Amino acid sequence: MSNKFLYSLARPMLFSMDAEAAHHFTLPALKRAASLGLTKLIQQPKADPRTVMGITFKNPVGLAAGLDKDGAYIDALADLGFGSIEVGTVTPRAQPGNPKPRMFRLPEAHAIINRMGFNNGGVDAFVANVQSSRFYQDKAGVLGLNIGKNADTPIERATDDYLHCLEKVYPYASYVTVNISSPNTKNLRQLQGGSELDGLLSTLKQAQLRLADQHQRYVPLALKIAPDMDGDQVKNIADALIRHQIDGVIATNTTLNRDAVTGMPHGAEAGGLSGAPVFQFSNTVIRLLKAELGDALPIIGVGGIMQGSDAKVKMDCGAQLVQLYSGLIYAGPALIKDCADAVRN
Repeated sequence: MSNKFLYSLARPMLFSMDAEAAHHFTLPALKRAASLGLTKLIQQPKADPRTVMGITFKNPVGLAAGLDKDGAYIDALADLGFGSIEVGTVTPRAQPGNPKPRMFRLPEAHAIINRMGFNNGGVDAFVANVQSSRFYQDKAGVLGLNIGKNADTPIERATDDYLHCLEKVYPYASYVTVNISSPNTKNLRQLQGGSELDGLLSTLKQAQLRLADQHQRYVPLALKIAPDMDGDQVKNIADALIRHQIDGVIATNTTLNRDAVTGMPHGAEAGGLSGAPVFQFSNTVIRLLKAELGDALPIIGVGGIMQGSDAKVKMDCGAQLVQLYSGLIYAGPALIKDCADAVRN
């Protein structure tokens, strides 16, 4: 039986549940299936290696951060055929995130709104989960670790939180993503502008070089940015990325724009909108980045990939790799192979 068929059987049951409850049901179920060897039956994409940020990815289709915030399901997710797994966002201290309900499906728009707020068990528990995974122990593939700030850390002290997390996760990461673009932590997107961005990137770059010397291993840094920016804002970010020699940029996170979901059930909920409505916003930012960056550093495209042809469009806009999240909720794990097939060299 095909991956698509199996997911088509499970989806009605999952969609009958609250969105967050379904999330917390699916991941443990996937982990149990992996422990029984059932995930090994999933059809894998053909090898299509890409070298990006000095790292070789077995294929260019990765998992975006947010699905596994605590790094507790790395091995099961790796069995699905991703070319890379990114887990987090993790913060220095454990925090519950925002009050529930905080995740909503909008099936008519193939979209999700979430205001999770970096709910996670803290960086020490996160690192322990990474260390205990076979994927990490066997160096089986590319593992991205995504870091953020605690909700109660003042924005002027945000760099301290990122620095703390970077030092904790550095030895275990293939690359580290600096998430300054979630709309669900107050004032976080302020870090995307001007002096705040310069201060953050300067400090983290210095720490990266120090840690590379300490561990005798260079771990690339990528910056994850928002889709809700104009050309001047993207240009300023691109200039900062080049100036501070950051290794990559992930474009983009969720959008605050609601034009595509106006009048729909849950369409007015607060939080970040992901899925099909963010596709064009993300593509616009990727094109703008590519025009500014050229080949100075790679772009990882994420946002609204619901079918294989969407991944191809992201590549055509200037991305070298793509990542999936919301599309998996609507299309299931068959989307991974569909995207890998669509972008194969």
